Amino acid sequence: MDTVDAMFESRRYIYTVFLCHLAVEKALKGLYQKRLNETPPKIHNLIYLVEKLNLRPPDDLYEVIFSLNRVSIPTRYPDNIAKMKKEYNKRNTVAFVKKGRGVLTWLRAQL
Repeated sequence: MDTVDAMFESRRYIYTVFLCHLAVEKALKGLYQKRLNETPPKIHNLIYLVEKLNLRPPDDLYEVIFSLNRVSIPTRYPDNIAKMKKEYNKRNTVAFVKKGRGVLTWLRAQL
C-alpha cells in the first residue's frame, strides 16, 4: 500500500480511499482466482466477491468492506469534487487506511 501512503501524504484523500478500495478488490480477486480457479468477474462490488467466495469476515471487517464498497463509485468518479474534499478529510481517511489494512491482513490469512 505504498501508493496509498504517497497519496495520503500528498493530501489526496479521495484517491487514498479509492486506492484502499482497489487494494481490497484486488486481494479478493486474487483469492477468487486461487480458490475457484476462475478468472474473477470484471466488477468492483466487494460484497459480491465476498459472497461468491463464501467468506465470513468478522463483523468489524465486514463493516469496513461494506463501507469501502459504498464509497467505490463516488471516489472513482467524483461528480462534486468540492463536496468529496470535505467528506474525505485527513481524520476519516486515516481510519479508512487503517481499517483497510486490517481487511487485507485478514484476506491474506484466508489463502
